[in-house]
Amino acid sequence: MSTPEGLQLLPMASSHRGALSEACVQCAEGRKMVLFVTGLCRFRCFYCPVSPARNQKDVVYANERRVRSDDDVLAEARAIGAAGTGITGGDPLGAVDRVEHYVRLLKAEFGPSHHIHLYTHEPNPEKLARLAAAGLDEFRLHVPHYLWGPLTSDGGAYRAVLETAPDWGLRRGVEIPVLPEKEAELRRLLVALDGIGVDFVNLNELEFSETNEAALADRGYRTDPRNGWGVRGSRAVAERVVREMRLSVPVHYCSSRFKDGVQLRQRLLRRAERTAPSFAERTSDGTVVLGIVEAPPKPELARWARGVARRVRAGPDDYRVDVVRRRVELAPGALRRAARRLPWPAFEVEVYPTADALEVERSPLNGAARVKAGVAGGGT
Repeated sequence: MSTPEGLQLLPMASSHRGALSEACVQCAEGRKMVLFVTGLCRFRCFYCPVSPARNQKDVVYANERRVRSDDDVLAEARAIGAAGTGITGGDPLGAVDRVEHYVRLLKAEFGPSHHIHLYTHEPNPEKLARLAAAGLDEFRLHVPHYLWGPLTSDGGAYRAVLETAPDWGLRRGVEIPVLPEKEAELRRLLVALDGIGVDFVNLNELEFSETNEAALADRGYRTDPRNGWGVRGSRAVAERVVREMRLSVPVHYCSSRFKDGVQLRQRLLRRAERTAPSFAERTSDGTVVLGIVEAPPKPELARWARGVARRVRAGPDDYRVDVVRRRVELAPGALRRAARRLPWPAFEVEVYPTADALEVERSPLNGAARVKAGVAGGGT
């Protein structure tokens, strides 16, 4: 398949012209930790996809791990072998003291090569210069859609920050979702950014989420049948812009499917490699398959788990106890062979290898499990 000169195609319909930023390369390889420092944001964009558990809530997450201490942040970075961190929100500059603390923490722990970038809506030179002094490597400015254009008058604050950032030793870019009805304004913005000489522009596919679904539908947006939760027309506009515009600034279009099918998958694979127990089965999607036996409410958990292990004939290294979920985890094959002999609910589960162990699929392996799951034919 021939492509216009200089255009580079990526998986899942993504593409770029010019070099990708270091942060984007790390994300694509699953080597970038996402540090969500606050869900608070005064801009309240109608298309914000942040989940209800985080949106406008002052909470901190490292990837899927709820952060309650610095150790949580460092443990999550180690769990994926992170080469860098992307700081996001909400708007991180609304919690600038917190951001500075984490930048210094990560640089002190992992060294100056640990690449840290930050997303923000706020064109605040004082805060960004302060973070640059702490060790921030790069920021990505979200220019509000109503300011797309030459960045004069009302957009002057954004222009000023982008022009001044090199004085602080920061790489700077612009990252925005592609609103399909604003192609003309987007093109004018890209020309302005090219004139400023920013380091890169990232164009994200506009996508539906649980949080923004009603707002997008009210504005007439619909899903793209080719592209999962992507908004119809967003991909087409982005592809035209990347293909047709000849700019000095590198421009990267990142599809919603690329974020899930490449970035997330690679991070899951890296985390599974480092954190999944040896008895688990790992899949090519980065998920983990386990056998689990759920404990009754009263017995002392560790003693009960040892009894389960004896019945399954599992050695000390062939199982582990999940105290929070009150269950024992084993090799799925071993449990399949022994499940019929157990009086407790036994399942085979497929989970993400993340701190929250999000469950993808669950299959009952014995009568007790089928009864609990409400599946017909509960007998063994």
